[in-house]
Amino acid sequence: MARRKSGTGGISKRKDGRWEGRVVIGYDEKGLPKTKNVLAKTKLECQEKLDDLRAQLQKSVGKATSGMTFGKWMDFWFREYASMNLKETTKSTYRNRIYRQIIPKLGHIPLKSINQSELQSFYADLKKDGRLIRKELYGDGVSDAHIRSIHSHCNAALEKAVAEGLILKNPAVGCRLPQKHKKEMQILTRDEMIRLLIQAKEAGFYEMFLLDLSTGMRRGELVALRWSDFDFDKETVLVQRQVNRVDGKLLISEPKTRSSVRTIRLSKPVLAILKMYKEQSESRWLFPSPVKEDSPRDPSACRKSLSKILEHAECKHVRFHDLRHTFVSMSLDGGSDIKTLADILGHRTVKTTLNVYSHATLDM
Repeated sequence: MARRKSGTGGISKRKDGRWEGRVVIGYDEKGLPKTKNVLAKTKLECQEKLDDLRAQLQKSVGKATSGMTFGKWMDFWFREYASMNLKETTKSTYRNRIYRQIIPKLGHIPLKSINQSELQSFYADLKKDGRLIRKELYGDGVSDAHIRSIHSHCNAALEKAVAEGLILKNPAVGCRLPQKHKKEMQILTRDEMIRLLIQAKEAGFYEMFLLDLSTGMRRGELVALRWSDFDFDKETVLVQRQVNRVDGKLLISEPKTRSSVRTIRLSKPVLAILKMYKEQSESRWLFPSPVKEDSPRDPSACRKSLSKILEHAECKHVRFHDLRHTFVSMSLDGGSDIKTLADILGHRTVKTTLNVYSHATLDM
């Protein structure tokens, strides 16, 4: 189906008798149109309002593109188009890539002059020395997936510039990109899990890592748990929120998808340990912050603590998310079916679980 150009739109009569005019102002990452609308009692009035809206949009773009560099356009594109309907965590990720990596390197180039060669060199530099944090763990360069994400932002912004008539063609089309591949899963052995939990007990993280290895929760979901989420009689815990660090502050929000809100059944041994843990707790949070009153633990701090605990336990380095993979591996090994696992993990469909853990399920 051909995509309607930005700035076009149509008029239709609503069920309530009013006339509605819509104009396409852009597209999201899935290619779905973003629109603005006007309402009026008559078709003629609606057409006049729609014409005014189009004129305002054109004026806004015209004002923004005066003396335009690629950096100014990226800024305008992010604020006026990309940031619409994004969750704060996703918006923060976009902001970091655009303002800390793309604009500092390419922002000075005139929008009409930027070419494929400059974009290609930028991606090569990112691969060689583009990492901003945690170089001691992951090296100087960014991952292939990160480069593909950076490219998607540049491509979308330049595609929008073409649609607005600011440039004739999109120089990002045809760029050579690293191949898309899945991250290799790291799974702890049973012996490593025992050593991890022993060391975690010494560091005050025993209950956190035990619960994670028993449920496969995401890190943000784990630290967002409150005691009110537990039903000790029914032996369940309700996962209904997440904690993320956004622009230096902790943000408590709903999970990404509806399927992520779920009830997980807990084993009796884990429940017994949590009951004893609760007797020592004075906070509504299961894992409260040691530095800020009535606040959950910082998920970033938990990640750093895991690295230290793994080192002291003489275990291989794994990401926090790999504890989730370890839970899946143990569950499959224990005979769990894939439908049950999909529900526990909060996946939308069984197909998602099969795609993520295809190698593990084939081995089993």
